[in-house]
Amino acid sequence: MFENNYNKLTDVVANDRAVRNISKHRKPDGTMDIEGNLKIWNDLLDEFELIKLWDKTPGYSKDKDPNQPEPSIIFIPGQGTKEKRGTIVVCHGGGFETRTGCEGFNIAKCFADMGFNCAILTYRVKPYTRKDALDDITRAVRVLRFKKDELNITDKICCMGFSAGGMLSGNLATHFDLGRDDSDEIDKQSCRPDAIVLGYGAFCFAGQYQGFFMNPFVNEIRNPFFKDRDELVYYSPEVNIRRDTPPHFIWQTNSDDPRNSFCYGQALTAAGVPFEMHLFPEGVHGLALADGHNDLAMNIPQVAKWPTLCKDWLISQSI
Repeated sequence: MFENNYNKLTDVVANDRAVRNISKHRKPDGTMDIEGNLKIWNDLLDEFELIKLWDKTPGYSKDKDPNQPEPSIIFIPGQGTKEKRGTIVVCHGGGFETRTGCEGFNIAKCFADMGFNCAILTYRVKPYTRKDALDDITRAVRVLRFKKDELNITDKICCMGFSAGGMLSGNLATHFDLGRDDSDEIDKQSCRPDAIVLGYGAFCFAGQYQGFFMNPFVNEIRNPFFKDRDELVYYSPEVNIRRDTPPHFIWQTNSDDPRNSFCYGQALTAAGVPFEMHLFPEGVHGLALADGHNDLAMNIPQVAKWPTLCKDWLISQSI
């Protein structure tokens, strides 16, 4: 089941069909080509067998943004192993506004080839809210656990996110529940991930290090991700860590302001949550696999080691 998804994914990655060079990110007038970016992702979705997260997504309307389909996952079975394994929910970046294809399709192909089941998540972006995006990743974890027998997987789930997808994964790591008493059988499943992988996310907005966007203690918030201070604090994982927050694997490059990782690691340490962290001296934001097949066309062999390091860590977490 879904093996054809892997075959289609192989074609997408081999032909760089999910990669859009950074020179094409903007229109001639300098504004972001959001519609063109979303079209690439949407056209690829049409080629795969999807698992919708809801029969009818709460709060979703095609009229709100014709460029956005209902949230879904593309399930990609792990290759080369017959044993049941867990699943990696792959969360692309794009500033909660666009979708960076290489952080979805290329990542999933890499880890599926390592033997991990993967689920490429299409979560809602603007004009939908951060809550909508968090609802989508939450539901994705529940759906995978509900369908574990059908998909021939275990209930072990890792959320792996990049940039905005890393922020989203960090939010689920700190705002999960163990199941809701709901008439929907899927919502009775726990949405707690068993592991979190964060690639170059800007996590820390309210902790010791607030990044370069804002002072969280004033009412006027000048930040593209939050509408007010309460929302900023809620979606800042470093101040919402729980004792049962899952273990983390964090990687970032030094030119991409690793103070985000330092701050988050410090908060995880204070809460007794285990983590592994890798900071690489070269590279910038948005490298994905750092193998040249990304929007920046950057191939940095030292950074490209991160998937192998992550594979060993995921195995140690029984994913």
